[in-house]
Amino acid sequence: MGDTTGGIGPDSSGPIFVLGSASPARLRVLRSAGVEPVVRVSEVDEDAVLAALPPDTPADVVVAELARAKAESVAALDELAAAAAGGRTVVVIGCDSMLLLGDRLLGKPHTRERALEQWAEMRGGSADLLTGHHLIRLGGKDGPVTATGTSSTRIDFADADDELVSRYVDSGEPLKVAGAFTLDGLGAWLVEGIEGDPSSVIGIGLPLVRRLLTEVGLSVGDFWPH
Repeated sequence: MGDTTGGIGPDSSGPIFVLGSASPARLRVLRSAGVEPVVRVSEVDEDAVLAALPPDTPADVVVAELARAKAESVAALDELAAAAAGGRTVVVIGCDSMLLLGDRLLGKPHTRERALEQWAEMRGGSADLLTGHHLIRLGGKDGPVTATGTSSTRIDFADADDELVSRYVDSGEPLKVAGAFTLDGLGAWLVEGIEGDPSSVIGIGLPLVRRLLTEVGLSVGDFWPH
């Protein structure tokens, strides 16, 4: 299990919102929206999850399955099970984002060459950023309760010139983010517009998370400061 942020105090009785992601962008989105999560990072082998899926799996299901694997990995932690057994309200959220460009799902490019190739195809065009979400509520007499969903946001990319694209790629930012762009960093200069939920483009869709919490019998207001 990866780095952690925040502890689970044994003397507290408040609800626990667990973010199963190392993404600082997802953490910022939640904090700015009034939720202070505990961070527990899974070590799921994403390539193995993808390899196990049938080749004709719909794109929205692919990202949802990746999110499910991450959430289940974190939900299995002993400290969370103990908190739920002690009567605490515990929810775990896993997320995964990929860019649907034409008929291809693209994750993090990792290398400069791949990022440049992708931007040569993206610029001046549009693509759909898909973010899968899987939420698990621990505890209860019937065991864990789950809810899952995928948000889709249309991105219109600027027709940026070679020099600007090259400078953006050389910044390193697009190498480590899904779709090789961000909406909350340098990449925002290269986005002409979006159709959909901005927070899901950053990595966690607040409207969808609100609905998923409702499905498991909770309200996002349960996790706001009191």
